[in-house]
Amino acid sequence: MFWKRFRLTLEMIKFEHSVFALPFALTGALLAIREGGPEVHNLGRKFLLIVVAMVAARSAAMSFNRLVDREIDARNPRTRRRHLPAGLLSEGFAWGFVAAATLVFLLAAKFLNPLCFHLAPAALGVVLAYSYTKRFTSFSHLILGFSLGIAPAAAWIAIRGSLDPRILWLTAAVTFWTAGFDVIYSCQDYEFDVDEGLFSIPRRLGIARALRVAQLLHLLMVACLLILVYTLRLGALSLAGVAAIAILLIYEHRLVKPHDLSRVDAAFFTMNGYVSVLFFLFWAADVLLLHPGA
Repeated sequence: MFWKRFRLTLEMIKFEHSVFALPFALTGALLAIREGGPEVHNLGRKFLLIVVAMVAARSAAMSFNRLVDREIDARNPRTRRRHLPAGLLSEGFAWGFVAAATLVFLLAAKFLNPLCFHLAPAALGVVLAYSYTKRFTSFSHLILGFSLGIAPAAAWIAIRGSLDPRILWLTAAVTFWTAGFDVIYSCQDYEFDVDEGLFSIPRRLGIARALRVAQLLHLLMVACLLILVYTLRLGALSLAGVAAIAILLIYEHRLVKPHDLSRVDAAFFTMNGYVSVLFFLFWAADVLLLHPGA
């Protein structure tokens, strides 16, 4: 019975979508190693702890979001069949999962280094607080973006034990990327958000203009990546990765039209999975093959 509920919980939080932010976190770690400085020991252990911490934080945040939004989800035709509104999982079990994931996250941060542990509550506060933002601000998409964007900076801290401001360009890139695809995804709930008085860019601007905002956000993502390439003196493979991402994002925006949102899932899930994985492959190859040291 426990394992069935655990499986349902993983379905509820879309555990497989950890792929969205994890490659950016691992890239942040690789860039931290590349930049040199004091020798980094136990790299395998550190990478494992980074993965554990990131997945645990995301799992806690997603489960918390489902709990906070359970009544809203029950009223929304698109989400009323989610696990909590449909009664597939109890609120008590979901709260227990939040607590367990939070504990795993804090322990992973503690085993990484003191700064990670000291910053862990603040990071957790950001990713949990997002769940309330749609109730009072149309900037909720950017707050969600920042929740994912802190992952590469956190991975840098995990490797080096300190923060280099240059990695914040990658935080900004992930923030704009996530906010952009969240704006696209939220277009599906335009009418519901209007009826419920919830805040979103589509509700504030309308679907057509919201999609243009999403395009602008993704343009800003590409700009931030180019600045990071220049700032860290990366090479041709990183630039090729940025080009590949730009092409994928252009295609993503061609999938969704103001009068036709039927392909939002393809734009949201499939294309953004490709974006994150291809980004990591190109940038990891640049770091490991062309520029192993600064």
